[in-house]
Amino acid sequence: MMANDMEHDGQRADAAEAGAKTDARAEDNAEALAGLIAERDELKDRVLRTLAEMENLRRRTEREVADARTYAVTNFARDMLNAADNIRRALESVPAEAASAAEGPFKALIDGIELTERDLAKTLERHGVKLIEPQGQRFDPNRHQAMFEVPNAEVPNGTVVQVMQSGYIIGDRVLRPALVGVAKGGPKAAANPADAA
Repeated sequence: MMANDMEHDGQRADAAEAGAKTDARAEDNAEALAGLIAERDELKDRVLRTLAEMENLRRRTEREVADARTYAVTNFARDMLNAADNIRRALESVPAEAASAAEGPFKALIDGIELTERDLAKTLERHGVKLIEPQGQRFDPNRHQAMFEVPNAEVPNGTVVQVMQSGYIIGDRVLRPALVGVAKGGPKAAANPADAA
């Protein structure tokens, strides 16, 4: 009986030792699994962040390419505005009665200058450069540059009453502000409903 007890004690010790090894292995496996899950979550987070960064980069690049297309001709267009101004001055320097009575080569010269002005305006517009026509509009400091004030009680205060030099925009940016004279002393301009909202 004693041998049986010793044998049972030995089996119990072996079983306890095997159970302890199993528990240790299970604990090691649980720790390894927890480590792998944490690593997976970290890698998943990195992948998601990288995808988000790539999407943001793609959008930013698309915007930059669109801006480059729109505004690539800005410096050239700004230089061409001087030529447009000179053509306009040439036409304005001819008195109206002389222009209407012009014949022969003089009439051909005036017609040629007018044609050149129209062609230049169309070319600028084709490349996104548009004329600002502020006459009669409310003064906008983002698009106009006030050169002087004109006492005029007939139009609302802050209305553009004279244009000294045309302004131009390219895309949604001002290429050159219009140089204007602004009314002073008239009734207050009516509030723009869009401004009140």
